[in-house]
Amino acid sequence: MDKKSFISQFDRTDIRVESSTRVYDGFFKVDEVVLKHALFAGGESEPVKRELLERGDAVAILPYDPKTNRLIFIEQLRIGAYRSSASPWLLEVIAGMIDKPESAEEVAIREAEEEAGLTIERLVPMLNYLSSPGGTTERLYLFLGVVDSEGAGGIFGLPQEQEDIKVHVIDFDESMALLQQGIIDNAATVICLQWLALNKGRIDSELEVC
Repeated sequence: MDKKSFISQFDRTDIRVESSTRVYDGFFKVDEVVLKHALFAGGESEPVKRELLERGDAVAILPYDPKTNRLIFIEQLRIGAYRSSASPWLLEVIAGMIDKPESAEEVAIREAEEEAGLTIERLVPMLNYLSSPGGTTERLYLFLGVVDSEGAGGIFGLPQEQEDIKVHVIDFDESMALLQQGIIDNAATVICLQWLALNKGRIDSELEVC
């Protein structure tokens, strides 16, 4: 099968939402959804109940200095890693929620400044993906951010958001080693690094021309 030609036999019209009730309304929002959907064998399912985390969409940026072949990451505490990681302070790409009337590109530029003190010279769209569609609506938009890494580093974050962020500047080859060793193990960062590894030759050539 040609993977480019895949189109599901179903679409949004093959789902019938019978009810949607907000059961938690805090920093995160949780809806209880009851639905029926078309079946591959024909007909319609019985009512299916699902809890759905509504958290909006997000942006992630991997800052890259093509002149020095260095990448910039941030390190911060992630409570979701507390149970299964040796250290819940993770090495990550810069990220932020699209929770204002801004485009994904505008959020990327703002978050790079807030979380790492960086000025993005050029944004290169990577891809976008659903983070965990079995339970949340969130879609992440990934960008490569071309930066000058000279002088990068330090501690950043917004006190009013209780952020405590340390900036790291790491060579590309060392970054890939951290990925292969499993030290970098959060989804957006893994995907960004894999995308850059696949596209680095093309990107470096394009940036040379520019």
